[in-house]
Amino acid sequence: MIVMGNGVVAMILFGIIFTIVGGCMLLFPAVVWLITESWKSNDATEPSDLYKFSTRFGGVCFFLIGLFILFKG
Repeated sequence: MIVMGNGVVAMILFGIIFTIVGGCMLLFPAVVWLITESWKSNDATEPSDLYKFSTRFGGVCFFLIGLFILFKG
């Protein structure tokens, strides 16, 4: 049986969370906008192209950081 310290388990958990959040931001920026930003807008019809781009860019960053944590952490 392999025993891991709490730090290793936490790093694996953070890596998984970052990867999942990054994937959701990358694939579903409109859903992220609906959850986080739509209530701030008066017309709340859809996110702008800039918002979609920046959310996808952030999603790529989160996804890559998550993979780095999982494989190098």
